[in-house]
Amino acid sequence: MIFAIEEINQNPAFLPNLGYKIYNSCGMTNMIKSALDLANGQREIIDERNCTKADTALAILGHSASAPTVGFARIMGRFQIPVISHFATCACLSNREEFPSFFRTIPSDLRQSRALAQLVKHFGWTWVGAISNKNDYGVDGMASFIQAAQEEGVCIEYYEAFDQTGPLHDLNKVVETVKHSTSKVIVAFMSHREVNVLATELYRQNITALQLVGSDAWITDHSLTDSEGRSILVGSLGFVVSKAQIPGLEEHLRQIHPSQFPDSHFVRDLWEDVFNCALNDSSNTHKKPCSGFESLQNVESYFTDVSELRFTYNVYKSVYAVAHAIHNLVTCEEGRGPFYNGSCADTKNIQPWQVLHYLQNVNFTTSQGERVTFDQNGDSPAKYELINLQHVTSGTIHFDTVGVFDASLPHDRQFIMNGMKIVWEGGSHTVPVSVCSESCNPGERKVFQKGKPVCCYDCIPCADGEISNITDSMECFKCPIDYWPNTRGDTCILKEIEFLSFEEIMGIILTLFCLIGAIFTTLIASIFFHFRETPIVRANNSELSFLLLFSLTLCFLCALTFIGRPSQWSCMLRHTAFGITFVLSISCVLGKTIVVLMAFRATLPGSNMMKWFGPSQQRLSVLGFTLIQVIICILWLTISPPFPFKNMNHYKDKIILECALGSPVGFWAVLGYIGLLAVLCFLLAFFARKLPDNFNEAKFITFSMLIFCAVWITFIPAYASSPGKFTVAVEIFAILASSYGLLFCIFIPKCVVILLRPEQNTKKHVIGKTKDIHH
Repeated sequence: MIFAIEEINQNPAFLPNLGYKIYNSCGMTNMIKSALDLANGQREIIDERNCTKADTALAILGHSASAPTVGFARIMGRFQIPVISHFATCACLSNREEFPSFFRTIPSDLRQSRALAQLVKHFGWTWVGAISNKNDYGVDGMASFIQAAQEEGVCIEYYEAFDQTGPLHDLNKVVETVKHSTSKVIVAFMSHREVNVLATELYRQNITALQLVGSDAWITDHSLTDSEGRSILVGSLGFVVSKAQIPGLEEHLRQIHPSQFPDSHFVRDLWEDVFNCALNDSSNTHKKPCSGFESLQNVESYFTDVSELRFTYNVYKSVYAVAHAIHNLVTCEEGRGPFYNGSCADTKNIQPWQVLHYLQNVNFTTSQGERVTFDQNGDSPAKYELINLQHVTSGTIHFDTVGVFDASLPHDRQFIMNGMKIVWEGGSHTVPVSVCSESCNPGERKVFQKGKPVCCYDCIPCADGEISNITDSMECFKCPIDYWPNTRGDTCILKEIEFLSFEEIMGIILTLFCLIGAIFTTLIASIFFHFRETPIVRANNSELSFLLLFSLTLCFLCALTFIGRPSQWSCMLRHTAFGITFVLSISCVLGKTIVVLMAFRATLPGSNMMKWFGPSQQRLSVLGFTLIQVIICILWLTISPPFPFKNMNHYKDKIILECALGSPVGFWAVLGYIGLLAVLCFLLAFFARKLPDNFNEAKFITFSMLIFCAVWITFIPAYASSPGKFTVAVEIFAILASSYGLLFCIFIPKCVVILLRPEQNTKKHVIGKTKDIHH
């Protein structure tokens, strides 16, 4: 303070010169008495310079601690005497109704509390303990921190308070609470005295592995080196005001001499400690007398170390703030002043309330480039450095700045780490973990535990069809209808579209059977064509046989329309082509069956049945039966045709691309008509089964119709119960099985005779039994 005042008085830019009075009083009572002395102008002071005006002080600098400042600042507010503190951080001092004349060059604990809350949130510590001392500084500061922490989503496991001078059971209660807690981080909002006591007791009870987060009142205090539990403090983090360089201060300190402050106990004690001698009026008789030639010029001591000027710099700013306020008051232009009718203050009789007005509006930049101003509550802008205690031993303390907090920036950019390596609790290099519950991974959501803070929860997987794509999600979100969660449940992916394709194994196998059937049918047709003049081919109505082979080829090939991605045309083609080709096949078989019956009747004496069912009638019957199916299919396609459809009901994670029937009546009408013809054909063939083996094929038609009906009867339940592409596979299997049944039962026996038993392929053999029956 003295250095700053002398620097200002030597600066011609400031008017007028400043004087000062120093009161060095300890204890709340003496401090309040000293404040009253300043207000009343009494002379109980230890040093006075340049005081030629009224005894009433125009401004009071101090105190360092919040509790005594609260005591006398409330009184000074009644006299409207400005009080400027460099270290009193209690948020309660921002109350302008109680402290209308209070200012400070250190940020309020409200800002520091929010900075501490952001700090613990930054490192993921959502489950912390809180300890403070019991005065206004500790209680109010911790209340602000708890509120800010809750806003940041941090939970407080416990909050305890004690005082260094309080009852011992308070400290024991705090230690027991820490011992049985699950949180590994303690936020300590207290002075260095309480920290020393707490660290010592924790050390004695071997309670370690604790990460301390501290307030600016103790985090850089040199007295921590004297604590028995100083090893507990290694790795501590805390905010302090930014440090600065004050040019010329070190030279000023090295020029200090006891003769300049004969009434200062501090200077006397400093001198005797540094030079290990006793001043004339000292009680240290066991030390040698000081010579008077001792000097601090070449002495390295804590007192002359100006490398860490933090709170000291706040004093420097406080003096300059008062100097700027008085300078602005003195240089006021009449008529443009802030008081009644634009008047200015009387420079010969300056009143503290006038200085108070100018101090409220002061706004300047220091030589170090820092802007100094006060808000409506007398608070300074908040800017802190994050300090990490990296090494604490007896007599030495080493800390590094690992980050900054600037409240003037947007909320998400206020707290910035500078990349420096941090030493954690116990000298560890691993960030400690302090959570009530581990974070929920993407794909899970939180479920709060009943009766516990919001930081205690269980993680449960998202329900089917839902995802969460952030850590610690409170809820899961449904995927769009065409999407489904991935295996981790953190992303919606397109559902797999399922249909019977040509590329998959089942599609390839069915395609092969379709092609083999078509090729085999063509081969048989070639054999029949080559041997078309033989009795066995001619005896079984070769025209209907070739038409049946042609229709069976179409049956095998139409099964291919069921394979592949369904489209509008393929959906309409597959069912109608299947219905028409199968009716054509059954019509041919039915015609052959009727031919057998008619032929047998025609061999009887006096029968002319074949005249009524000759080739023309056979063709017309096949055409007529087929035409009915064509009409059914046309009506189906006209009224409500099949169409491609995304079926999302069978599977949750798949889309079945299938052909919807459009009109179920049309589909079952097609199948029903096929079934009707098949049953009719079966019955006629059954009645003709006992006709001579050598003459007719009724027995083979009966077998083929039996297979056909069995396949399609079992098809109905299998079709209704098969999911997805297996529905299509069942339908293709039914088509192939019935087609192969017709092909093998009707044509293979004839091929065996034609190729392997040519001796039986004679007219005599074919009609032999007919003669026996006739006779």
